[in-house]
Amino acid sequence: MIDQDRIIECKKRVRSALSRVAEATPETVLRALADAYHPQAEWRGSYPMNEITGLEAMAATVWRPLLRAFPDLERRDTLLIGGCWGGGDWVGAVGHYCGTFRSDWLTIPATGRPIYIRYGEFHRVADGKIAQSTVLIDVLDVIRQAGFWPIAPSLGTEEQWPCPFTADGVVLTPQDPAVSAANLAQTLAMHKTLGDYDDTERRGRDGLLEMPQKQHWHPKMMWYGPCGIGSTRGLQGFVDYHQLPFRVAFPNRRGGNHYVRIGDGAYSATAGWPSVHARHTGGDFCGVGPTGRDVTMRVMDFYLHHEGLIRENWVPIDIIHLLKQMDVDVFARMRSFFRRGRIEGP
Repeated sequence: MIDQDRIIECKKRVRSALSRVAEATPETVLRALADAYHPQAEWRGSYPMNEITGLEAMAATVWRPLLRAFPDLERRDTLLIGGCWGGGDWVGAVGHYCGTFRSDWLTIPATGRPIYIRYGEFHRVADGKIAQSTVLIDVLDVIRQAGFWPIAPSLGTEEQWPCPFTADGVVLTPQDPAVSAANLAQTLAMHKTLGDYDDTERRGRDGLLEMPQKQHWHPKMMWYGPCGIGSTRGLQGFVDYHQLPFRVAFPNRRGGNHYVRIGDGAYSATAGWPSVHARHTGGDFCGVGPTGRDVTMRVMDFYLHHEGLIRENWVPIDIIHLLKQMDVDVFARMRSFFRRGRIEGP
């Protein structure tokens, strides 16, 4: 049986500690990180930050550049859930950092305007502090907000991800363990339908619409995808604007490999590092023709279960990392665009 009081305390501590990190300065952030993390904590995140160990490396690679670029940064969680998996205590979050883009970040030119930096996170907590963080920051969406679009148009709708339909995504009260378990089981059952489906049979759009996944999705489902894919509504929108192009491009990919699976009342979540192994053999995913390359995908899934079905699905994916493996360098395209018209020195 999960100790709900302990998990609630973990969620409160992580939320408070990471808010203090976000509102620190480049000079004080190391102290804020020491309050939040174990000294040799591991941080795994979006390209180009990737994998880091230790607080000084975390400060130098992630936080000082971010705080210099956005000196009035603040953290806004829209989902905050927790649970136990693999003998560990976990906290998951979805939300946005908000700040004024005052200085360049990751070579993205500053705009002087507010930017919303979307994140999906999982934190493993031990003895009251974070031992490991996995953080997918939607860097491509920051590039989009800065005024440059480096890939083909998204099929879905690009937007700031909303809070849940039920407006109760920050879960800080005890939840019925049976409900939590049932909702996680529903998520895993839906995942199984996706894994069992054979793309090589080429049943196309109708096959995806009629496959058993439809038993799990709410008629008014929303699927919130990362920048480059966008958001969709209803099973038809999900199939047309994400699932079919994705499965054509990466047929019979292998998924799972989860480091966390949790249910927390009306919410469930899973994630892997990586979640998917695939070969890019078809289609036109993000405007890229087949490369034949083997790729991995860093993916998280957060779900709201409502009226006995999956109503909403927030899906952070490291699209820039995926495209890099497909020989598309988003940062090189961006830098080339912003260099146009400049007189370069010898």
